[in-house]
Amino acid sequence: MASDTLAATPRTDAEISGLDALEIAGRERPGSRARRFWSATWPKLAALALVIGIWQVVFWTGWKDPWALPAPGTVFADLGRYLGSAALWEGLATTGRRAAVGFAAAVAVGLVLGLGVARVKVLRAALGSMITALQTMPSIAWFPLAIVLFQLTEQAIFFVVVLGAAPSVANGVIHGVDYVPPLLIRAGRNMGARGLNLYRYVIAPAALPAIVAGLKQGWAFAWRSLMAGELLVVIAERTSIGAQLTYARDFSDSPRLMAIMIVILVVGLVVDAAFGAADKAIRRRWGVLDQAGN
Repeated sequence: MASDTLAATPRTDAEISGLDALEIAGRERPGSRARRFWSATWPKLAALALVIGIWQVVFWTGWKDPWALPAPGTVFADLGRYLGSAALWEGLATTGRRAAVGFAAAVAVGLVLGLGVARVKVLRAALGSMITALQTMPSIAWFPLAIVLFQLTEQAIFFVVVLGAAPSVANGVIHGVDYVPPLLIRAGRNMGARGLNLYRYVIAPAALPAIVAGLKQGWAFAWRSLMAGELLVVIAERTSIGAQLTYARDFSDSPRLMAIMIVILVVGLVVDAAFGAADKAIRRRWGVLDQAGN
């Protein structure tokens, strides 16, 4: 009875100390959704304002002629017109389709290759270092071969996007599987997990953070490879973001060129935010991120 009474009695401030105090302080920390959004947004806005300010100062110095380096106001005015044009959305549709198809193929190849190398010793000995070597190769170096094999076609771009992204995905899978604790695998086997079930219920969930990191890096390589491909392989009947960038350069249209570069940057930021949200959800599920934390 005494212990029940003691357990039911609220503790005083003097009795709360150490880790309990830190945990309670974290729970009681005020933070509405709007405040958390603002705390995450204002550093980005400050960085953007700083970049635009430096850009404006450089323009004022006259370091380059206005036709080569236009003022921020000129570029953003042209960006507004570009956002309202059909050319942007047609180009985004073509580029987005190429990115989605190429990245999906790279993910499929990378997952299969990574799992094979991670679990089969012969494949690791044969291909382990080769995957890293392929990952370090600049994607632009693949284009001469791609053009020889496929000429100036969609297949040449697809070839380079897959080769640029698949090694990163495979390395993410390999590292994720390598760091799965052997005790966890033995526990799964003792509970009856064998073959594909062992991968599905034990290895894949444990390796998921590293796999997501590999996917994120693979997307970065795929996007870079795609942009390089669209600059080199211009298909006249299909407009794309890269092709429009080439046209703006050929016609010395610097405001439009920089407006397209801003669009490319924004697309990269949006996809990075999506991967960041997935990583945050995984860390919260794993218990390494406070429920109220950012």
